[in-house]
Amino acid sequence: MALVLLLAIPTAAFAQRVPPHVFVGSVTLDGATAADGAAVTAWIDGEQVASTTASGGSYSLIVDQGDSSYAGSTVSFKVSGASASESAEWVQGGGDELNLVATTGSGSAGSGASGEQGADGARGAKGATGPAGPAGPAGSDGAAGSPGSAGPAGPAGSDGSAGPAGATGADGADGGGGALGIVALIVAIVALVAAGGAFMTGRRN
Repeated sequence: MALVLLLAIPTAAFAQRVPPHVFVGSVTLDGATAADGAAVTAWIDGEQVASTTASGGSYSLIVDQGDSSYAGSTVSFKVSGASASESAEWVQGGGDELNLVATTGSGSAGSGASGEQGADGARGAKGATGPAGPAGPAGSDGAAGSPGSAGPAGPAGSDGSAGPAGATGADGADGGGGALGIVALIVAIVALVAAGGAFMTGRRN
């Protein structure tokens, strides 16, 4: 194809002092065949040196060095302003079939070095509290506690009421005098008191 294009160049073109370098091939933009009329340009050292348009998914481009010397220079290409990944060395009288593949959003032919990573930005504000989650399952019953200690003893109860008087003892024998009668009376009283005390003691128990 390159040879056919070279043969089709008008004789006036060959009359130039230095023959140009001719590039031909297919044109793809963003994974699809470039539309008819899409601009195809050639660049050397950041300067546009030739241009044409795509037709039927193909292009033909003549890069003439003119008054400059392009020998050994790298030729890069753009399709509708998007850089193609292909490039070639300019050769006097050269002819290459070079299929161009370009992607929209790509930079210029040359790419600079990656810049340093920027500093971390400020921490954003705390977000709103999210909704409460569902309740978890009930836990198992705990072990039984140990018995409590015994409480203190209560106060002592009040004294009970006095019991009834005991029966009267039998009369004593007649004494020989008044002193004996008094002694007998005292003994009877003591017996009565003792009987009453025994009765009360029995009630308390």
